[in-house]
Amino acid sequence: MKNLQATYLLFWFLGGLLLLFVIAPLLGIFLHTSPVDLFSTVKEQEVAASIWLTLWTAMAATLIFAIAAIPFAWILARKRFLFRNWVLALIDIPIVIPHTAAGIALLGVVSRNTALGKIADTLGFSFIGNPAGIIIAMAFVSLPFLLNAARNGFEAVPEHLEKTALSLGASPLRVFFTISLPIAWKSVLSGLIMMWARGMSEFGAVVILAYHPMVAPVMIYERFGAFGLSYARPVAALLIIICLIVFFILRYISTNNRNA
Repeated sequence: MKNLQATYLLFWFLGGLLLLFVIAPLLGIFLHTSPVDLFSTVKEQEVAASIWLTLWTAMAATLIFAIAAIPFAWILARKRFLFRNWVLALIDIPIVIPHTAAGIALLGVVSRNTALGKIADTLGFSFIGNPAGIIIAMAFVSLPFLLNAARNGFEAVPEHLEKTALSLGASPLRVFFTISLPIAWKSVLSGLIMMWARGMSEFGAVVILAYHPMVAPVMIYERFGAFGLSYARPVAALLIIICLIVFFILRYISTNNRNA
C-alpha cells in the first residue's frame, strides 16, 4: 500500500510539472500585460478586424470541410478496404510535416498559374492574399483532428444497430443521420472543436498563402518582429482570452451533450 501511495504521489508530481509547463507561459503573458495596454489594444480597429478574420475563417474551414469529412470518417470506421492503413496514414500527414512546408505545397495547387487557381480567377477571386486561401490553409492543417475524432466516434457505435435498421427497411442515409451520427455526435463535436481551435492558431501555412489580410497569429508575429515583445504581447493576450472563452463555451456544450 505504501508503494502504491508513493507511486500516486510521483505521478501527481509529474502531472503537476506538466500543468505548470502549460500554465506558466500563459500566466506570464497576463502578468506582464497591464489592463491599460489590453484595453487600448481592444480599441485598435486593425486588431479587432484581424481577430474577427481569424475566428470566422477558422469556423468556415471547419464547417465547409466537415460536410465531406464526417461521412468519410464513417466510411473509415465501418469499411475495410485495400490500402485503408495507407489512407489513415495520409490523413495524419498534415500533423507531421512542417506547416511552412505545407503552405509551400498548397501554393503549388492554388496559385494563379494552377488549374484550381485559374478556376478561381474565372470566378473573380484568388486564393493568394484572400480569406479563401486562409480557409484552405487552416483546413489542411486541422482536418486530421476532425477525421480522427469522428472515426473513433463511429467505431464506438454498435454496428448491429445500423444493420437492424437497414433490415427493417431504413435507407443508408436515414440510418446514418438517425442512428450513427446521433450516437457518435459527442466525438464528432469534439473533433469539430479541435479542428476549429487548431485552424485558428495556424501560422505557418497561412502566412505563405495569405500574409494579407492578416489573421491574428500573423499580426502577432509581425508586431513582434517590427516593434518587439511589449508591442506584440497585448495582442497575444487578447487572442488567448478570446480563444479560451470560445473554447470553454464549446467544451461546455460538448460536455452537456455527452451527459444528456
